[in-house]
Amino acid sequence: QVQLAESGGGLVQAGGSLRLSCAVSGRTFSTYARGWFRRAPGKEREFVAGISVSGGATRYADSVKGRFTISRDNAKNTVSLQLNSLKPGDTAVYYCAAHTSYYGAAWSSYDYWGQGTQVTVSS
Repeated sequence: QVQLAESGGGLVQAGGSLRLSCAVSGRTFSTYARGWFRRAPGKEREFVAGISVSGGATRYADSVKGRFTISRDNAKNTVSLQLNSLKPGDTAVYYCAAHTSYYGAAWSSYDYWGQGTQVTVSS
């Protein structure tokens, strides 16, 4: 079994930054591709970013391109999401997800999910 744990959320003013982390524990002999999703109140789950197993390929939602950066440290089995130039519209619960190879936008393709971390951006 694989467990994912997000951290780093919080309250920040518009224009500010946060860094989210997603740590994997449990059955970690395999390295997983990762995705970040978010869900704002009253809205559908939304893809934010994804990164391949090696870290050599990434994908971003158009709404966050140029502001968010996904990266990974395979030695620590951790993936990070740097959130810059935050806007009130970025307010949501952010979730980390894992799959053996997939890192795209289809949330149903992922096998494992974390509990989420709240990001709140004030205007």
